[in-house]
Amino acid sequence: MESNRYQKRGVSSKKEDVHDAIKNIDKGLFPKSFCKIIPDYITKSEDHVVVMHADGAGTKSSLAYIYWKETGDNSVWKGVVQDSIIMNVDDLLCVGVTNEIMLSSIIGRNKNRIPAEVVSSIINGTQEIIDELDSLDIKIYNTGGETADVGDLVQTVIIDSCVFSRMPRKDVIDNANISDGDLIIGLASFGQSTYEKQYNSGIGSNGLTSARHDVFSKYLMNKYPESFDSSIPDELVYSGSKSLTDSLDSVPIDIGKMILSPTRTYAPVIKKIFDQINRVDIHGMVHCSGGGQTKALNFVEDLHIIKDNLFKTPPVFELIQRESGTSSKEMYQVFNMGHRMELYVNPEIADKIIEISKSFQIDAKVIGKVETCKTRKLSIFSEMGNFEY
Repeated sequence: MESNRYQKRGVSSKKEDVHDAIKNIDKGLFPKSFCKIIPDYITKSEDHVVVMHADGAGTKSSLAYIYWKETGDNSVWKGVVQDSIIMNVDDLLCVGVTNEIMLSSIIGRNKNRIPAEVVSSIINGTQEIIDELDSLDIKIYNTGGETADVGDLVQTVIIDSCVFSRMPRKDVIDNANISDGDLIIGLASFGQSTYEKQYNSGIGSNGLTSARHDVFSKYLMNKYPESFDSSIPDELVYSGSKSLTDSLDSVPIDIGKMILSPTRTYAPVIKKIFDQINRVDIHGMVHCSGGGQTKALNFVEDLHIIKDNLFKTPPVFELIQRESGTSSKEMYQVFNMGHRMELYVNPEIADKIIEISKSFQIDAKVIGKVETCKTRKLSIFSEMGNFEY
């Protein structure tokens, strides 16, 4: 059962009510694919399909606001823009899209607290990220967006994005193909890749409500009441012991920047994998975002997902657990815990995928396997214990 702390903050990692609401909605051409895929209604080509997806930075923007107010560091806004874009782009990777992506951005702000300079940083940051990805041969096109002044609804700012792409039907990665005997390759979420400018904690953009309230201390509650919902019980608001600029001995950035680490994109890695490996041997891909290490359960039937060789837990997740007292079982349900992208593959190509990932200085390894089962099940055997979901 999900922890009472999480629910009292108005958050659910499982989103049972959302899944219940959409259970009767058409799932598209490939019901088990990571994103909904529909026919190419635009050109009527039977050889192509269309995928459209929406996501955002979530409550990470609230922490960015506080960090900016405390330190004057404007760079955090570009980081949150990256979160919003990459949470979409890396979902598209999981169905086989790596190029020709249309992007629209949505900003909802409280104008009294989010001035023109911040809006400029967000909008210009979007184009900077697009340009950086272009230099890595990932083509994203900025189609504009919406900036809404909704101060009576939003206390600080919300940053979301929507993406669209058209792709050959034959190139779709369909998780329905995940099968007995597949190996699971995990790509690390932490460290510093060849295309990142500094250390990445691996936090991504999930579990940020828990992370910021459980890690940082009460001084933020009194100083920034606009950064949280006043209906949350006081004992659950900024209930940790850390300040934004505190540090950990093992990490080269302060704790505020650890929690704000921009979501890493795996697009250059996945593009190279698709260029060098036959997609037929890639049976499925899962972005371990909402639902953390249990995300794959949404896409399989009658299979046992066994994860028995996970990465050592990165410092950011050790910190969150230490400060919050969250059980290890729930940590795996909320956070990626060390790898955010996983590929379900023919064992013969595992070594090649690992080699490609490591060429970008992103660690990768076989983290598990798939076996036939009478029901749908996921098991974790780790340094933190053994858990079944």
